[in-house]
Amino acid sequence: MRYELLYQPSFSVARVLLEPGQAIRAESGAMVSMSPSVTMESKSGGLGKMFGRLLTGESLFQTTFTATGGPGEVILAPAAPGDIAAVDVSAHPMMVTSGCFLACDPQIDLQTVASGRGFFSGEGLFLMRAYGAGTMLVASFGAIHTLQLQPGQPYIVDSGHLVAFSEGMGYQLRKAAKSLLGTVTSGEGIVVELTGPGIVHIQTRTPSGFAAWLGGLLPRG
Repeated sequence: MRYELLYQPSFSVARVLLEPGQAIRAESGAMVSMSPSVTMESKSGGLGKMFGRLLTGESLFQTTFTATGGPGEVILAPAAPGDIAAVDVSAHPMMVTSGCFLACDPQIDLQTVASGRGFFSGEGLFLMRAYGAGTMLVASFGAIHTLQLQPGQPYIVDSGHLVAFSEGMGYQLRKAAKSLLGTVTSGEGIVVELTGPGIVHIQTRTPSGFAAWLGGLLPRG
């Protein structure tokens, strides 16, 4: 996949350049514009995959864009303002949190995975596992901050800020503070302790936090 990430980090779009016969698979409704040489086809992938995408907060259908009449381009954007990051899953699968998938090479498979530990309690119990050969584009609310954790290195992330992380990383769900009162009064709720080695992508804002801030500005009564 050849691509450019433009207008980062607040209103990012991905400009994907396709050679004749090349294709890219994207979330339904992600297309901003495209060349006349590009055709689009929407598919569900079957009832099982539709149900899995519903659980992970993705659209029920995905669209494949193919350059059929010569080279062309497709410009893709997420629904919310924020950043886009390119993730290579060829060497190692990635786990993607709810609503953060944007697009990928057609050779990449997407699988819905339920967390046996109640992962992301209050944020969604299902993750998307991306594996195969190629590049995946993930989207965030706000900018994306990327970390490379070394073997055995722990790091704590608020569950609502996590975008994607390397499969196989250690993780532990716990309260933000030692006491229940401290957790409630801190406003942080549940956090995830990840342990390297692996890559972690974090979003600098959350939709829930923005909604709460916006709600405080609305007139009452």
